[in-house]
Amino acid sequence: MSFVVEQLNHFRNRTMLSIFLLGIASGFPWVMIGSVMSAWLKDAGLTRSAIGYFSAVFAVYSINFLWSPLVDRIRLPLLQALGQRRGWILLMQWLMVLGCLGLSLVDPTQTLTFAGLTALAISLSSATQDIVIDAFRIDSIPADQNEQQSTAAAMATSGWWTGYAGLGAIPFFMADLPGWQWSDIYLLLAGIMALLSIGVWVANEPKSYRENVYQQAQSRYLSAISVHKHQATLVLTAIIVAIALCITQVFAPTWFSYQTGAINLVVAGLAILAISNISRMLRQAPAQGPVAAGSTQKALAWLLVSLGEPLRDFFNRNGVKVALSLLLFVVLFKMGEAILGRMSIVFYKEIGFSNSDIGAYSKLLTWAVTIVASVTGGLLNLRIGIIKGLFVGGIVMAASNLLFALMASVGPDKTLLFVTIVVDGFTAAWGTVAFMAFISVLCNRAFTASQYALLASIGTFGRTTLGAYSGVIVDYFDGNWQIFFVLTALMVLPSLILLYLIRNKVRAIAGDRA
Repeated sequence: MSFVVEQLNHFRNRTMLSIFLLGIASGFPWVMIGSVMSAWLKDAGLTRSAIGYFSAVFAVYSINFLWSPLVDRIRLPLLQALGQRRGWILLMQWLMVLGCLGLSLVDPTQTLTFAGLTALAISLSSATQDIVIDAFRIDSIPADQNEQQSTAAAMATSGWWTGYAGLGAIPFFMADLPGWQWSDIYLLLAGIMALLSIGVWVANEPKSYRENVYQQAQSRYLSAISVHKHQATLVLTAIIVAIALCITQVFAPTWFSYQTGAINLVVAGLAILAISNISRMLRQAPAQGPVAAGSTQKALAWLLVSLGEPLRDFFNRNGVKVALSLLLFVVLFKMGEAILGRMSIVFYKEIGFSNSDIGAYSKLLTWAVTIVASVTGGLLNLRIGIIKGLFVGGIVMAASNLLFALMASVGPDKTLLFVTIVVDGFTAAWGTVAFMAFISVLCNRAFTASQYALLASIGTFGRTTLGAYSGVIVDYFDGNWQIFFVLTALMVLPSLILLYLIRNKVRAIAGDRA
């Protein structure tokens, strides 16, 4: 008991309060462009297809790593007094406020294009804010106290769900009051977002040596470019093409079978080409940088340092074998959970639960369960360390999937549904906190925004891409849900075996207390 009281004190400080408040600000925009916008468009008389098109704006969250290096590199001139992290957060929050004000002034039936572009602008601002808030969270924990990343992840997760589920209920209560229109609701959302910016003023800008690292890297790259200008141009071209392909993959239609896999292979090949060439250029660079460099060389060096150095640093610092193992673990760890999640609603309906049952049990419980589970998961990781926390999180996530297999045998039992959703939500939150803490400690503090956004996106890619085949798996077993859920439970094993094999390497990277 004394341990619990002692560890709970880690949650009671200004840093954790600011992370919680910023977590709320991170979750709340999903209400603006998600549930509220869908309800607004539905009441305006738009078709389901038109409403569905608006969900495309969420795609920007999966590619925010593409511009994350700019968040690490660029200091905002008018907000320098706040510091780099807080300045970016405040700017994104007020852009979202302006977006909500803009939506409050329009009729979607008359200005649907404007409403769509404004929703896209809000999602871009929100996705960028997420990059900076994650970087702020990691940077705020001293490097010699990496075990505290679990506490920070718990507060961020609790905050996100408070913003999304807690504050997200307010607009719908207000919409049913006499005299309230959806234009008024968006004014309310703008006001709430403006109030949430108080988190920026509560927070302290984390200390950073980022500028020194970038200056040193800039000098090294200028030296390399002085003798390898054509090779540097080739590297930059490869990076730009890879970025273009990532954007194409998200927004372009499907032109041929296995398009996603083909594009991913090309992007991976271009990334390998860029990293290997950058490393070769730097090894062969003169010991001293050039005395003078033209504006073209400086611009080329700036772009290569910003876009290429974070990725090169990850592989150089960890070694190619360990780096690839870490990336594979990130892809595999929550694969079973993702494949189950894609089919959960289909499963509920097939075995006989009503829409009201699904809404009452699977939606309303999530907020409270996630907050309690996040805090307890953070406490567990403080006690046993992040690596052991990943083992525990993975095992309990897998075990909770077996409850779905039991439900498939028993049928639509509401008590079992309640128990299953509570246990599943609890274990998923445990796994999420451990996973967030894990990829946080892998980041170099000079490139926090870039590396965390990339690792998180790789994890998201693995879950969304492989999760798309969940229905195929169910059909392969002729709709046998018991086998499907047992299989999803076993899917965590490869990632845990991999983690066990590289545990010492991870501990060397993250510190003994991780």
